[in-house]
Formats: sequence, C-alpha cells, structure tokens
Amino acid sequence: MAKFTLHTPESAPEAARETLAKVQENYGFLPNLLAGLAEAPTALHSYLALSEQFGKTALSAPEQQVVLLATSVINECQFCVAAHSYLARNVAKLDEASIKALRDGNALPDARLNALARFTRAVVSERGWVNGPALDAFLAAGFSKAQVLEVVLGVTTKTLSNYANHVLETPTNQQFAADAWQPKRKTA
Repeated sequence: MAKFTLHTPESAPEAARETLAKVQENYGFLPNLLAGLAEAPTALHSYLALSEQFGKTALSAPEQQVVLLATSVINECQFCVAAHSYLARNVAKLDEASIKALRDGNALPDARLNALARFTRAVVSERGWVNGPALDAFLAAGFSKAQVLEVVLGVTTKTLSNYANHVLETPTNQQFAADAWQPKRKTA
C-alpha cells in the first residue's frame, strides 16, 4: 500500500513550502493534515481557502465547530474529530456536554445547537438532499436560508479534509491526542 509523506516546510513541493512555514509559525506546530495535503499544493491551498471562507460565515465560532465535528463524526474521521474537539473546547469555547454529544452522535443540550447538529448530520447523510422536515426544523430554530448554504460550505470543507485524512491515514498530532476518537464502527 502506498505511504504518503507528512511534509515539512523543507520537504514539501515548492508551491506549498511558504504556506506550511506560515502555518507552523502561526500554530507553533504543523497539523498532520496540512503536512499531508502539501503533497498536492492545490489541495492544501483549496482546503485553507475553504476554511478561511467558512470562518467568515454568520455562524458563530461554536456553531462552526458543531458543523465541523458533526460532519467529521458522520464521515468517521479520527483526525478531524480529535482536532475539532480540541478546537471546540479551547478556541470556540463550546461546552463539554455539547462536545461529548457531538462525538457520540447524540442530541446536544442546547436546542439551537442541536438543530444545527441534526441539520448538518442530515446534509452529510443525505448527500445534500435535505428538504421538508429537516430543513424546516433548522429554519424554525432561528437559522437563516443563507446559513443553510453556510452549513453546506462547512460540510464541503470538512469532507475534503475527512476524505484526505482517510486516504493519507493521517496520524493524530500529539496536541490533539487527549481528544483521540474511534468511530463506533470502522468501515473498510
């Protein structure tokens, strides 16, 4: 089976070197997802651009993490569930009960966040074919039609990283190790 390289700013293809160096400088370490994506600089830059745009949505930081975690759990991405559990807790300040519920695929204690998680799970599970009750419940929770599409953007962003992590078999960085996660069932 092919093994992928987790690049450093020095080993990466030329078009990815500056980006990896900036990420490492900003975070103090290089997330293994980005080190792997550097193999294809266009994939790396596309993921970072999508992430940046998702960060500009009308969804709050905790709401963004709900979308990213819910997507990663449905897609069974061990790396992203660990990373976004860490980010949800330490950056977005999402409460521990909500993080646990997301990781376990359960209902969240906050009704609005639960509506967001349920809608996100439906978007992923139904491959975007979400209408009727699921869409109505999301809008009834106070979200806008624009936020419907912002959830789709978040799902798109995370699906890129989730699938890349599956192919790359990305190991979890030590910074996220305390939030390591295993799916309830491992798919082939």
